[in-house]
Amino acid sequence: MLKGKNVVITGGVRGIGFEIAKTFAQEEANLFLVASRESEAAKNAVEEIKALGCEVAFFPCDVKDNDAVEAMTKEILEKSQGIDILVNNAGITRDNLLPGLSITDIEEVLDTNLKGTMLVTRAFIRNFMKKKQGNIINISSVVGLMGNKGQTNYAASKAGIIGFTKSVAKEYGRKNIRCNAIAPGFIETDMTAKLNEAQVEAISKEIALGRLGSAKDVADLALFLASDRSRYITGEVIKVDGGLYV
Repeated sequence: MLKGKNVVITGGVRGIGFEIAKTFAQEEANLFLVASRESEAAKNAVEEIKALGCEVAFFPCDVKDNDAVEAMTKEILEKSQGIDILVNNAGITRDNLLPGLSITDIEEVLDTNLKGTMLVTRAFIRNFMKKKQGNIINISSVVGLMGNKGQTNYAASKAGIIGFTKSVAKEYGRKNIRCNAIAPGFIETDMTAKLNEAQVEAISKEIALGRLGSAKDVADLALFLASDRSRYITGEVIKVDGGLYV
């Protein structure tokens, strides 16, 4: 389905991003994984992807730093001769009630999640225009649609990604560049691992399907959006939340 396609995935060495990377690798895509820094976890993730038999390269980059993003983009484009698909997945949380959020908590979440998505997309958009085609998938959150207590900074950043997604879709649709967003609900990742059993039970009661989702649930939708099977879909925000927000 993605054989020979060059794909950039930010936040691609853990959680949802890593699951997307594995799913795309199984479809014979060439992967360029981006994370904030080199680490043993990143090295292990790359080795696991390589074992699936696909081409993969790793690039450390702070997505909220424009100079770093421009340098990373230039290096990837030189190595790949062009990117076909961009998955903006890099994101962080700094949860607290609004009065308890520090200025750093607010700025880091907004800068990483929203500004980072904007900077990386801006850096690759010329590549897509030159190729006269492109596919951008932004990972938002159901929290960006419904809000959540203790996550005003995170919800604002993810809501911003939704507005950004729709705007990019309108700006570049005539250039054959598609842009969609995925809004996961409560997914079993490092971010939800800190929830205790009582919290998971309470959350599950609010979900129509009665359980948390898996990263694979999100990755399968990303694969559909990355493929030609979704060729007439752009500007959409698709929830993967088990019926949390209906």
